[in-house]
Amino acid sequence: MRMMALVEGGPDRFIAPEAPEREGRMYGGQLLAQSLAAAERTVMDDRHAHSLHAYFLAPGDVSTTVEMQVERVRDGRSFSSRSVGAFQAGRELFRMVVSYHIAERGESFAGHRRPDVPPPEEVALTYTAFSRSMGAQQEWDIESRPMDTRCINPPVAPPGEPVLEDQRMWMRISERLPVSPGLHQAGLVYLSDSSLVDHVVLPHGRRWQDPALTGASLDHAMWFHNPVRADEWLLFDQTVEATGSGRGLATGRIFDADGTLAATCMQEGLIRWT
Repeated sequence: MRMMALVEGGPDRFIAPEAPEREGRMYGGQLLAQSLAAAERTVMDDRHAHSLHAYFLAPGDVSTTVEMQVERVRDGRSFSSRSVGAFQAGRELFRMVVSYHIAERGESFAGHRRPDVPPPEEVALTYTAFSRSMGAQQEWDIESRPMDTRCINPPVAPPGEPVLEDQRMWMRISERLPVSPGLHQAGLVYLSDSSLVDHVVLPHGRRWQDPALTGASLDHAMWFHNPVRADEWLLFDQTVEATGSGRGLATGRIFDADGTLAATCMQEGLIRWT
């Protein structure tokens, strides 16, 4: 809640608090969540985000605030569009376009069902612990982030052996949030950046934690299908779609504990080996 307490700094301009972690590069999920919160401040209450498309342009500094500048692209009868730029010291770190919609009645279908997995109470391995077991260089203060993640089927194959199965984990915001659809959407997008791009090297028998890898998130897209609470357990089902030309693309499907598909996201990451 402290991280999401944006302060108005002028017309459609907001100042977002610094990161909860105190070292390393700024977590991309923070820019996603705070930008979404800034955009929501400028739309009518009857409209909720249904999709967003974002680009990570430069690394952020965790020790200082971020300025969010919102552009009101369009307001129609049932849709609104906003563009948000995130800046530090005059440098743009991040750019996002988000679309809002007034909910309408319509037929419902989901092409993916929630996989049959153990409940979160039976899964003890956190993503941080798994990363450390793989020899990760802990440049990020991950444990300070307000999230709880549990790896269901972490890639434990020997180095060099391809891992092709979908990667699954339980996740939630680790503090209780008030009832606010926009806040829970921000929590959902914050969680969605937790591990998605990490898996794009698995088909090649490599690991994101490899010190020889220079990797970074390049862009992030997300579609919201059904409202959920971000502070309750959600299943993140992640698939590597393709790699090539020094990039990798992954898809994530987020289900609630009852099996409802809450959101779909996609992310592309940079893959460079030294």
